[in-house]
Amino acid sequence: MRLVGIMSATTVFAALSVIACHSVSLAGDAPAATAAPGPAAAAPAPAAAPAGPAVDYTKILPKDLIDKTPKGKLVNPYKDTQEDIVADGSKIFQGYACSGCHGGGGGGGMCPPLTNDVWVYGGDDDTLFRLVTLGSIDLQTLGYTRIGRESVVGPMPPFGAIIKSADDLWRILAFVRSKYGGDPGYKFGAPPEESTP
Repeated sequence: MRLVGIMSATTVFAALSVIACHSVSLAGDAPAATAAPGPAAAAPAPAAAPAGPAVDYTKILPKDLIDKTPKGKLVNPYKDTQEDIVADGSKIFQGYACSGCHGGGGGGGMCPPLTNDVWVYGGDDDTLFRLVTLGSIDLQTLGYTRIGRESVVGPMPPFGAIIKSADDLWRILAFVRSKYGGDPGYKFGAPPEESTP
């Protein structure tokens, strides 16, 4: 019975976080005026990873990209050294109210910081993209487990239906990587020699 209460509380928290933090109307209308502007018109859409067919990330929802991509194959087309992309990612991060939980610069708040070398589920592009899109509960149902520990660990609500394109999410993740302040060897998760298959 206690487990049901905890799961119910977690579900309610996730739902309230999505509604309160992201200014999305219950009728399914477009995000409120606080939503981040899309990528700059001058910025070309990134190409897909060389191994797969070309994907226009500006025209595909994060959840749809996950559904079409095998686990481990999502790779951010942007680098955290691209100043224009990082600036866009910062605006989008603020616009979707990610800062409400993770702090304005990603340094933490009521949820974990995004600036240290603790990756709760893993720090690779694929895992981060899936975590933000699906939320921590659905990610766990796919076999992902917590590998890192933080002192503040609220459930990550699913953003897959909120973030308007995979391109916006890739830009957010480039911004998050640009704020990383931990051990450089762990910027993308545990180094390969420490990772488990």
